[in-house]
Amino acid sequence: MTARDPVLIPIGEKVQGGERLTRDDALALFQSNDLLTIGRLADLANRRNNGDRVSFAANQHINPTNVCVLRNTCVFCSFARMPREAGAYTRSLDEVFAEAEAARDNPTREFHIVGGLHPTVRLSYYLDLFRGLAARHPGVHIKALTAVEVAHLARLERMSVRDVLVAMQQAGVTSLPGGGAEVFSPAARATIADKKLSGEEWLGVHREAHRLGIPSNCTMLYGHVETLADRVDHLLALRALQDETRGFLTYIPLAYHPDHNELGEALGRTGTATTGFDDLKNIAVGRLVLDNIPHVKTHWPMVTPFISQVALTFGCDDLEGTVVFERVYHEAGAATPMWLSYDQIVSLIRGAGKEPVERDSLYRTVRTFEDWTPTDPGRKPGVPGVRPEGPEGPTFEISHRPQARARGQRTLPVLQAIESAE
Repeated sequence: MTARDPVLIPIGEKVQGGERLTRDDALALFQSNDLLTIGRLADLANRRNNGDRVSFAANQHINPTNVCVLRNTCVFCSFARMPREAGAYTRSLDEVFAEAEAARDNPTREFHIVGGLHPTVRLSYYLDLFRGLAARHPGVHIKALTAVEVAHLARLERMSVRDVLVAMQQAGVTSLPGGGAEVFSPAARATIADKKLSGEEWLGVHREAHRLGIPSNCTMLYGHVETLADRVDHLLALRALQDETRGFLTYIPLAYHPDHNELGEALGRTGTATTGFDDLKNIAVGRLVLDNIPHVKTHWPMVTPFISQVALTFGCDDLEGTVVFERVYHEAGAATPMWLSYDQIVSLIRGAGKEPVERDSLYRTVRTFEDWTPTDPGRKPGVPGVRPEGPEGPTFEISHRPQARARGQRTLPVLQAIESAE
């Protein structure tokens, strides 16, 4: 193979031969500036398993509460509030069910449910929520609660993580999202999420879910204070658990956003913390290192639909879906749309020269789009339509924290900023 960076030549030979990459290989990929070669290798690795197919889910994000006991220590987050802080909310079940009614006007097949660690909301609330959604929307999968939320509920209820997961499964949860992983490095975690579940504990929750037959996603938050070695070790820990359980469905690299949070304030950053170069590299390196995870997703609310479209030729085969209303990252200053329509998602994938495939939460094909004509007023009966506008009302509003720093917040022991390979 040809490469501008000669360090990548032996790595490329391994990729072409289907050989597993080492820690040194992964570090060399992150350190290299030869993005096009890295992308070409990742595209090769992806095409072997997924061809030109790019999947997406017609999904709706639901965040039942933003009240979180980690508000003052999880300093990269702009979503969380203290119970009496301006903008704090906890939805009643009826309010969540009303929010979910947006699914009736959209071809929604997945509810993506995450929120804060509320100090008093118990497991019974969530089980009633899942049962109520399943009864009202029987064709919609429920992907719900991060490992951090599961462990928090286990502590509140004095139950094992396994028993909480069993109760969730029986109430209708079909998979777990991958949030809360951040980066597993203890040093980085001590700065950005001091009191949060440790990396080993996060992996332990997902291991337990996989043993119960509950598949999950996995993530890595990048672009804050982590080093390139931290990124590599995080990916290798995910790969090791996947070797053990085969329970991860997809890997999603998540770009840090610095607005309206204490970490961004301490680092003196505003706007987007990552570059398009780094966003594409994280997609590609993730695809190359995680050879046992079938899918890699690009999260367009974080990196823009345009970077996500380019990512489809950098080893990515899955696109974050319609979303309907994305709250967590827009609290952190994301300037992307709150949702994309069904037509827009299909057109975005087609525009990259790929074949769009709608999937469910478990990556089973729902439909393909050979006959699709966007915004066609004469669309065939039975083909899902889309709302021309997003949902409205007070539930669908963003209220930024007027001041990031919480009262009494400690001075952050900010680590050296991320090593730059650009």
